[in-house]
Amino acid sequence: MNMSAAQAITNYEVLLALTGQMRAAAVHGEWDRLISIEQQRSQLLVEMKLIDAVVKLDATLRQRKTQLIENILADDTEIRNRTQVWMSQLQRNIDSNNNAQRLRQTYGA
Repeated sequence: MNMSAAQAITNYEVLLALTGQMRAAAVHGEWDRLISIEQQRSQLLVEMKLIDAVVKLDATLRQRKTQLIENILADDTEIRNRTQVWMSQLQRNIDSNNNAQRLRQTYGA
C-alpha cells in the first residue's frame, strides 16, 4: 500500500471517528460540541477531496473505504434525526414565545 492510499483510508477512519463523536453529542443534546466537531470534520473533508482526487485504491482498500462510508452515512442519519427533533422543539419554543409576546402586546399584560 502506498503512502497516499494509506492516508486516504486513514482520513476515512478519522472521519468516521469524528462523525461518531457528533452522533454521541447529538444523542446527549450537546449542540455546541456537535457544532465544534462539525467544524473539524469540514476541514478534514477539504483535505480528503484533494487526496481522493489523485489516489487510486486497490480492490481491498476500495472495499474498506465503502464500509467506512456506509458507517459514516449511518451516523449521519442518526445525527440528522436527532437534530431535526431538536429543531422542531426549538421552533415550538420560538412560536410559543412569539404567541406570548403578541398576547402581551394585544392585552397589555
